[in-house]
Amino acid sequence: MAGLSVETEDVAQRLREAMKGGVLSFPVTSFAPDGELDLAAYRAYLTAQFDTSPGAVFPACGTGEFSGLDEDEYRAVVATTVEVADGRLPVVAGTGYGWAQALRFARIAEQAGADALLVMPHYLVEVSQDGLVEQLRRIAGGTRLPLIAYQRGPVTFTPEGLRRLKDGHSDLDRLQRLTLAAPDGFLFFNGAATAEIQARAYATVGVPAYSSAVHAFAPEIANTFFHALRDGDDAAVHKLLRDFYVPFVELRDRVPGYAVALVKAAARLRGLAVGPVRAPLTDPGPADLAELAKILDDGLNLVGAVRQRV
Repeated sequence: MAGLSVETEDVAQRLREAMKGGVLSFPVTSFAPDGELDLAAYRAYLTAQFDTSPGAVFPACGTGEFSGLDEDEYRAVVATTVEVADGRLPVVAGTGYGWAQALRFARIAEQAGADALLVMPHYLVEVSQDGLVEQLRRIAGGTRLPLIAYQRGPVTFTPEGLRRLKDGHSDLDRLQRLTLAAPDGFLFFNGAATAEIQARAYATVGVPAYSSAVHAFAPEIANTFFHALRDGDDAAVHKLLRDFYVPFVELRDRVPGYAVALVKAAARLRGLAVGPVRAPLTDPGPADLAELAKILDDGLNLVGAVRQRV
């Protein structure tokens, strides 16, 4: 990783080691029933999450409803995460929109003590490769924090434009070519929605690390899957995929926005005070909520856990 600062090298090494030891946790952001930010509930939620040994934490990202937070709320969420983490694991905060707004969030995250930034896809417009690279260059020029570029939606990078890559496209052919073309030191991980579905396939092309939204509501399931995959327990991986992850994904794909809304709903089913999603996301209705409860119970039963009835 020639040319990187010592500080960036240190963060990259911490993330690399974190990816080996546990799932990358993307916590939800806790809101009160009236939709206002609930920091006390968020702090309690994070404390419980960290007790389950994730490898790193990514607050105020997609699952954390980054796009629904104003700057003051964002500052509070990131600062609280850094405080609760207390140096035990890397904190990677989300940022995004156009580069000017992304840089405002980046500077807030830096002041709050985050270790790195996940650059979320820009809004609406389709752009050229030059534009994507310039977006990162502008953000990087205004913060000391390392950037992780998130490939998803309209965002697709070439290896030459990146020093870090988080991939949510699930295009294995292209990803294999990226990993082969990238210089030594590139840091790749799988950030697809419900990334466990693709985790085995990604590992075959040299990308074993992945994010886990399931960890936000069922760390018992997420950690069991992680260790089974790492240890080569194909039978356990297959059973969890077939009996929990696939049914969850089929429900997730039923309604746009359920990739976040179901995660929050499942957390509420566990008795966690995370509150509703913010518009334009919508919470699941009674029928989908009942189906989610069954899927969750089935998954917890597979790993010998139960949910708190609420």
